Amino acid sequence: MSPAPDERDRIRAAMDRILQETAQHSNGALTIVALAQEAGVPRNALTQRHPDLKNDFYTQVRARGQTPDSEIRLRRQIVKLMELRAKDAIELAQLRTDVEQLVRVVNQLTMHNHQLLHALSQPDSPVRALPTHPHPGRSD
Repeated sequence: MSPAPDERDRIRAAMDRILQETAQHSNGALTIVALAQEAGVPRNALTQRHPDLKNDFYTQVRARGQTPDSEIRLRRQIVKLMELRAKDAIELAQLRTDVEQLVRVVNQLTMHNHQLLHALSQPDSPVRALPTHPHPGRSD
């Protein structure tokens, strides 16, 4: 489908309305979605057919000292992700500490078990194995 002959003019007029905060056909957000809606064109008209107008829109937004809404959302998301990453780093450090402690405990128990098995294997050992009783419903 080819673009309407006045598509660029409609986009420019929509840019003016949004930047002057007089949007008529959109919510007036500083986004490409709102610009496309305001101009009555599909979003891909700005991203594929007229990327120069899209870039010009964002340039004008920044020149007025404003930040595009999409950038504001992305910055908020970055902050949230950085907070999550910091929390994950704390949790990871704790898990590493826990693993080190568990490895030490396993090594101590293994050494103790070897000592007990060795003592049990001696004929004059005071260590005695206790008889085991099967658990109900369990086959060993």
